[in-house]
Amino acid sequence: MNKTIDLNISALQTEVKDELLRNILPFWMNAVDLKNGGYLGQITGKNEIIYDADKGGILNARILWTFSAAYRILKQSILLDNAVWAKDYLLRHFWDNQYGGVYWSCDYQGNTADTKKQIYVLAFACYALSEFHRATGDEESLEKAIQLFRLIEKYSFDPVKNGYFEAFAMNWSQLDDVRLSAKDANEAKTMNTHLHIVEAYTNLYRVWQAPELKKQIENLIGLFLSRFVDDVTFHMQLFFTKDWEPRHHIVSYGHDIEASWLIHEAALVAGNSELLSKTEPVILNMAHACFEGIQPDGSMAYELNMETGHLDNDRHWWVQAETVAGFINAYQLSKHASFLEKAIHCWQYIKQNIIDHTSGEWFWSVDPDGTANRNGDKLGIWKCPYHNGRMCLEIIERLQQHLKADGIRHPDEKLKKCHKWIK
Repeated sequence: MNKTIDLNISALQTEVKDELLRNILPFWMNAVDLKNGGYLGQITGKNEIIYDADKGGILNARILWTFSAAYRILKQSILLDNAVWAKDYLLRHFWDNQYGGVYWSCDYQGNTADTKKQIYVLAFACYALSEFHRATGDEESLEKAIQLFRLIEKYSFDPVKNGYFEAFAMNWSQLDDVRLSAKDANEAKTMNTHLHIVEAYTNLYRVWQAPELKKQIENLIGLFLSRFVDDVTFHMQLFFTKDWEPRHHIVSYGHDIEASWLIHEAALVAGNSELLSKTEPVILNMAHACFEGIQPDGSMAYELNMETGHLDNDRHWWVQAETVAGFINAYQLSKHASFLEKAIHCWQYIKQNIIDHTSGEWFWSVDPDGTANRNGDKLGIWKCPYHNGRMCLEIIERLQQHLKADGIRHPDEKLKKCHKWIK
């Protein structure tokens, strides 16, 4: 390996671990809602705590995944405390004991608020619970993750046209509005939901090797190769009708680079060598296509509207995190230095612009002129520790051979100062 590149990798390893332990995780540990349980529902970009904000199912599941994965890798007991806290709250307040599945949101006191069964949320709950089992061996979390898989297959899977439908009412009846968020198109099938179903199923398969689960993982990978990824541009289509007619031609650079490494991970875990050989050239082309979104400062633009030509050039926090993870994956697969260089360049941008070095965590986004967006949440239904925390954990795991044998390189005193509420 080139000595300069090796030194860059070494610095990247050290810096992301330091960021995770000194900045990201302490912020979320101190976001515990000691009065009402779980975690706070909102902290604004100006660091104002909104104590009566609703608590989102996506956020709670992502917090559970983050602390479970962090504990599995770093083995610090306070990380397990947080994972247990998040798991207990998820099952106590978001789980529907009557119809099964998880709700969209609770109010700040833990009372059910929005009972919609968004498949995206069920997928994240499955992802998080399977990770908690992976980290601890807890049988209840595995049982619940398997239940979520079966509910998704029973109600969301389309046995006629293939793929998965977006959302249902509490009792699994049909809804007119199935949008994941206000900015999304109201279409029957979306790339985003399929991406996080395959992500969840892949993690579940690590701890539960059921043939029916493997079959659906392979089917999902096939859908990405045949439906979502354009075989000319290698960007993804985002929205489809129930009959797979594409709608709304937008290039989402963050989703493209995120999908490139998640699809690769799914193919690796599934263990189908023939499918893997088909997948790997595509995911490298997807990663290379994302070079189009890279800006001169090393950051990744948000999205491009192919119909109007408008480029949304805001630098969103999650897009930058996935850019680093995705390009690291592409580098490890291809050994092409250009992928590594772009990962490190983007990390330099994150350090200088996205990380809030004063108040913790990352800003929602940064404007093209370099101004941090303080109108976006620091913590909220969509603002979570999953993208940036996962990027750090991926690099720690993937590049383990470069880490010192004595464990954590920079012991973090901040962790010791965070709440210890579970005894």
